[in-house]
Amino acid sequence: MRKIKLLKGWAEECRLLEKHIRQKASDGMALHILEAGCGQYWPLDLKDIQFTLTGNDIGKDVLDLRKAKHNDLNEMIVGDLRFLDIENNRYDVIYNSYVLEHIDGAELVLENFSNWLKPGGLLILRIPDRNSVRGFVARVTPFWFHMFYVKYIVGLRDAGKTGFGPFPTFYDPIVSRIGIHQFCGNKRFIIKEEYGHGSYRDTRGIAGLVIGLLARTISLLSLGKLTWKYADLTYVLEKQ
Repeated sequence: MRKIKLLKGWAEECRLLEKHIRQKASDGMALHILEAGCGQYWPLDLKDIQFTLTGNDIGKDVLDLRKAKHNDLNEMIVGDLRFLDIENNRYDVIYNSYVLEHIDGAELVLENFSNWLKPGGLLILRIPDRNSVRGFVARVTPFWFHMFYVKYIVGLRDAGKTGFGPFPTFYDPIVSRIGIHQFCGNKRFIIKEEYGHGSYRDTRGIAGLVIGLLARTISLLSLGKLTWKYADLTYVLEKQ
């Protein structure tokens, strides 16, 4: 695989994703977008195009919270992405952000995405790389440690409440750079964009220096199999 490009930040990533979605829009035709695994809000600015937004989550309480806060969904679907009965070729765009690592059977979800997308449709994936240092640490540490880190190191005091992470993780092998490349080859997806992001140097102060040093050390001990230069991956995939 070629050397991966690195994103500088969230704003740059949003502009990149918005550009690709706009390119799929046609005059007078609304795009049908599925946000598979709803977040707190829709993060992309698409005010200049017509689209309908369907939100999915396994828990109705999360969707109700989204509706109460923003009321930005045209349709809500409650259910497990592995087993939802959605017609084939329904969506122009599927947006899936930091969900696959929480699913035992993530490959089945990707197969469903492939079926639900129209030919030429876009699959936007944002995932942690299980083969990064952070992904490795997440795989070998217990859930209580994830909760402690998010709540007291990152400083998210609402951690664990409805709509807020962290959530239990599985990190199936497909949740990786190698896994996504294999999926694209098997399911005939074109990789339009592939970026790494999420620096270990984002944490400031002494904690940032210590975390950065530990990340490089773990990467070195793994003989380079675990990358420290990024933790997360963003993909724009087009269905052939």
